[in-house]
Amino acid sequence: MSKHTQIKLLIVDDHPALRKGLREVEEIHSQITVVGEAGNGAEALRQTSSLRPTVVLLDYRLPDVSGHEVCRRIKEKHPSVHVLFLSSYAAESTVRSAFAAGAAGYLLKENDAQKIVDAILTVSLGGKVVDPMLAKTLFATESAAGSSPTRQLGALSMQETRVLQEVATGKTDKEIGDILGLQTKTVRNYLDNIFVKLAVHTRTQAAALYLRARSDPD
Repeated sequence: MSKHTQIKLLIVDDHPALRKGLREVEEIHSQITVVGEAGNGAEALRQTSSLRPTVVLLDYRLPDVSGHEVCRRIKEKHPSVHVLFLSSYAAESTVRSAFAAGAAGYLLKENDAQKIVDAILTVSLGGKVVDPMLAKTLFATESAAGSSPTRQLGALSMQETRVLQEVATGKTDKEIGDILGLQTKTVRNYLDNIFVKLAVHTRTQAAALYLRARSDPD
């Protein structure tokens, strides 16, 4: 996506007053247009299918279905849609579930409107966003539990492990996609999830952790 392309935003939260307040993002940045609102998971899925937003700003706790399940279904049917969680829940398990479901970002509701706008712009361009307060917790946990690369790799799904195995041999995203029968974009999504789960920032770091686990298993 170009930096100047209009960003269509779908706001999903079960509190009407909060949805109304979040529309302020349109006033802060002219590139963002709110195309719809939803108060529950089922409506979010319907609106995503009909409106095809660029970004879904999604609350984690919804009245009918969990946010991570809504995210998973959105990414399954519309992989090009970017899901940004905006939630009051800061539990590590919640954040990990969100990213495992394919989320591009996770922010706490205490952030101001400008930070939310910045996050929307980042994920719309394919970037990742983690609230600084949450990142500290996630990385601290990984450091404490990071004594075993093998245990860290145990958090990966079978497909994520296959992708990482090819990364460790130096293959590009396109080459990995050709081998595993995946689109390059899908490989990139798997890599984003791998980075979050392993608390690394680059494919080199992820590959190094994989090779350490292979050479020195528990």
